[in-house]
Amino acid sequence: MEKGNEIKAFASWSGGKDAALSCFRVMKDYRITHLLNMAAEDGTVSRSHGIRADILALQAEAMGLPLMQQNCSWKSYESQFKRMVSDLKKEGITAGIFGDIDLEAHREWVERVCGEVGVQAVLPLWGEERKAIIREFLAAGFEAVIVSTRVNMVGSEWLGRAIDGSFIRDISKISGVDLAGEGGEYHTFVTSGPIMKKRIAIRRTEPHIVGDHSFLNITEGELVEKAK
Repeated sequence: MEKGNEIKAFASWSGGKDAALSCFRVMKDYRITHLLNMAAEDGTVSRSHGIRADILALQAEAMGLPLMQQNCSWKSYESQFKRMVSDLKKEGITAGIFGDIDLEAHREWVERVCGEVGVQAVLPLWGEERKAIIREFLAAGFEAVIVSTRVNMVGSEWLGRAIDGSFIRDISKISGVDLAGEGGEYHTFVTSGPIMKKRIAIRRTEPHIVGDHSFLNITEGELVEKAK
């Protein structure tokens, strides 16, 4: 039986804080070998957070891991996801790491699709208190910024804002908003942390609004040495 971090796993990778903290949490027990991300049909941005593929690739490079990205429609999402996981299973991967906190429908989906291809779904943050999760994220040395919001809940002025103590204070004041953004109220992009050998310097952005969502399109970034 595999022990410790000999257990090979992929990480379902959004580029955001919960995915990053989940990876960090399990690294003593699992060996993350790939980052798996689902992209829009044209492959330019991720399905979940609308982050450019080349910017996500910077995260993967900083982590020293390959990024597997698959173009898909919402209709083909599940079949393409299962195909990718099946391919990874052939390489000896037996688990997938997911950053969900308490959306039961999400848990049911990842457990079902992973189970159908014979891979274990692991949800390290499941059921935990929101503020504790964010504080752990910060205490571990992670850095992240907001890259999308639902403008009817969190205004577009939050785009680019750092996840820090003042963020926790201010987001807590907005009625009806999940502190961790679990309901899609906001999404984040991780720029540095203990799972990354370098940090990502964001050089250029283009904010825009699509429907009821605002996005911070990171058009240019580069890997730089972490401050000592």
